[in-house]
Amino acid sequence: MPEASLENPPPVVVIMGVCGCGKTVVGELLAARLGVPFADADHFHPPENVERMRRGVPLDDAARGPWLDRLASLIGDAVREGRGLVLACSALKRSYRDRLGLRRPGVRLVFLDGDEALIRERLEQRTGHYMPASLLASQCASLERPTAEERPVAIDVASPPESLAAVIVAALGQPD
Repeated sequence: MPEASLENPPPVVVIMGVCGCGKTVVGELLAARLGVPFADADHFHPPENVERMRRGVPLDDAARGPWLDRLASLIGDAVREGRGLVLACSALKRSYRDRLGLRRPGVRLVFLDGDEALIRERLEQRTGHYMPASLLASQCASLERPTAEERPVAIDVASPPESLAAVIVAALGQPD
């Protein structure tokens, strides 16, 4: 990867989508390809949010607020310091994406989209995660698809994660 400069800092990429769409797997692959750190927004939830989701209770906007603010700081710091970052974050609503500051220069949005039945199947096969498949319906109901104004890179999740990461790198105009 070419050396980043202040004129051409590495990108900050937020990978969004419903639970089970592949944000973490694709995000880790993308971060490795770009040579930047990866962060999973799930690790920034306070314990009470994790416990609530574990019980199958969807989070409301009030519960998400402090979590979104922590993530906005993470993104803002990376942009200010010229550090690249790939962040996997549901970012389901436009208001959440606005709160995260995703339209600022240096930040790109990737939307992992796909068939709900395929995503449900993947969720049902997933182990070791606190988010149950039963919350997929509430996430799909909350999802506000990004608009052209948000400049998303929209990707169908039906392909293997390695292919998705390669397509995203190309769409971002980054060297692989």
